[in-house]
Amino acid sequence: MTALSPQALDGPVLVVGCGLIGTSVGLALRSHDVDVVLHDALPGNVEVAVSRGAGRPLDDTVRPYLVVVAVPPSASGAVVADALARWDAALVTDVTSVRSGIQQAVEGLDGAERFAGGHPMAGSERSGPMAASAQLFEGRPWAVTPGPTTRSDALDAVVDLALHVGAVPIIMESAAHDRAVALVSHVPQVMSTLTAARLNEAEGNSLALSGAGLRDTTRIAASDSALWRDILGTNRRDVKAVLERVRDDLDRVIGALDADDAADDDDVLASVLESGRRGTALIPGKHGSSASDVDVVHVQVADRPGELSRLMAHTGEAGVNIEDLRLDHDLGRPVGLAEIAVAAGVGEALVQALTSRGWTAYP
Repeated sequence: MTALSPQALDGPVLVVGCGLIGTSVGLALRSHDVDVVLHDALPGNVEVAVSRGAGRPLDDTVRPYLVVVAVPPSASGAVVADALARWDAALVTDVTSVRSGIQQAVEGLDGAERFAGGHPMAGSERSGPMAASAQLFEGRPWAVTPGPTTRSDALDAVVDLALHVGAVPIIMESAAHDRAVALVSHVPQVMSTLTAARLNEAEGNSLALSGAGLRDTTRIAASDSALWRDILGTNRRDVKAVLERVRDDLDRVIGALDADDAADDDDVLASVLESGRRGTALIPGKHGSSASDVDVVHVQVADRPGELSRLMAHTGEAGVNIEDLRLDHDLGRPVGLAEIAVAAGVGEALVQALTSRGWTAYP
């Protein structure tokens, strides 16, 4: 499939809400010399975003071509309605993580045909304009959810916005989007939070035994709790439906662990564990690849300046492209462990190439 290229994005683009997402949109658009104007209910957020180069403050002379509403989900509907009414020639979009409610709120409003919703699948456990990055959206999906009356120019503008910031636009219906994010985003947040909450009960030096698995599982539990309370409340029906299925599996596991018959126990646990293993293989990676499309090579990396750069240089010298990379440090270890994902069938050759250059490498 031919990659889409962004068309000229007329300005100014007004970003309403200068938190992590709004400021990142501004930074990314400014890197393409798009005229960006910023507004936030908290003037301090605007000052920080402006100081970082995300745009200029809103004034009465601005007539935006596109308004990007980047406020919490519970406020998005009202802010979108205000934007449609205040700037009656502007196209309007938002970045709200739950789509159905805001789509329903917009339908029937004057100017609803100028609105095309959106949701970038990007974020961080950090929040606010200081956490923003022009690279936040690169390679990430950006759901575009037009309504039944959305004009083609409004849809095109949101697709171009996504392309300008480096995202991959995916056009879908609002209800389908909400079911999808409940499964791939909202329930994982709940599960991460519940796991992290159990750490408050840790005894003695139990947490000294923690490693990469625990950090991976609980990383997003550090996210803004107020924002997630808003998101979960807004998408409560779809999140509840997925959690009920998770509860069924938990009940199966608990029942198996409580069973007197070890054979039955093993059968149930094996079924649940295998189902999870199959599920991870379905998660798309770089360019839509799955876990089965890559080999993973583990390399010990000394904890000193320049070692990671040297590793990447040696990988390149071996003629191998890095599909993905993660680096982990465990308590008390003088080295890190790099996990390099490469194209399937290339892992063994990379191990040999790195070993010949003095690295400790293995599949």
